[in-house]
Amino acid sequence: QVQLVESGGGLVQPGGSLRLSCAASGSIVSILAMDWYRQAPGKERELVATITSGGTTNYADSVKGRFTISRDNAENTVYLQMNSLKPEDTAVYYCNAGVITDDKGRYRYLEVWGQGTLVTVSS
Repeated sequence: QVQLVESGGGLVQPGGSLRLSCAASGSIVSILAMDWYRQAPGKERELVATITSGGTTNYADSVKGRFTISRDNAENTVYLQMNSLKPEDTAVYYCNAGVITDDKGRYRYLEVWGQGTLVTVSS
């Protein structure tokens, strides 16, 4: 019904920048909060940044001042601009969204995950 597709991951040197994108598609009535999580090898998945439908943002302490989350509601897309990247930012980054869907005339709430995109910070 609803899919999230991430893009923009890759290999970058320490101090560099990357911009991740996550586009939602399907039977979408509205999208509530949109989030970015990450999971490093051998570690649990952690919340990196979140943005509400109204644009309120929140960040993990480890990325404050370096990462910026934004969204384009018209395009059902959320972005994560990552600057001053560090080796410890290396992880698979996942997009997550709370979505109101139209299921044959009935509105339903779904929590949807993307497939993940790998970010590697290394010299």
